[in-house]
Amino acid sequence: MDQLIEFAGKHGALVAGFAAVVLLLVWTEIGRHTRGYTELTPVQAVRKMNQDQTSVVDISAPADFSKGHLSGAKNIALSRITDADPEINKIKAGPILVVCKNGNSAYQAAARLLKLGAADVAILKGGVIQWKADQFPLTRK
Repeated sequence: MDQLIEFAGKHGALVAGFAAVVLLLVWTEIGRHTRGYTELTPVQAVRKMNQDQTSVVDISAPADFSKGHLSGAKNIALSRITDADPEINKIKAGPILVVCKNGNSAYQAAARLLKLGAADVAILKGGVIQWKADQFPLTRK
């Protein structure tokens, strides 16, 4: 224990940096648990899609959507995720998987869906890019 105290006394900047990293990790984990939606890997997403009546909402640009998307996905623009959209009102009662090209825009869509009253919202971590990288099939129908 004396060595630890001596080390901390001699390397204050290093100890402070370590403490900052630990605090950032704790902050990130707290945020992850309180934001209301979950992030799913492609394998977890397939399980969710097969077990529940999950609506898959792809917010990718129409050009990206037409190049390939998850089977059964509906292409809904981020700007359409409002209370005024009848399709959103229909699906928000059940589980929803939000997908985008690379996983970044899905966070904003998930937050909007939660504000509209959706209770079970998940995001495909890494988006369609990760889905393809993990060798899961895409459809163009």
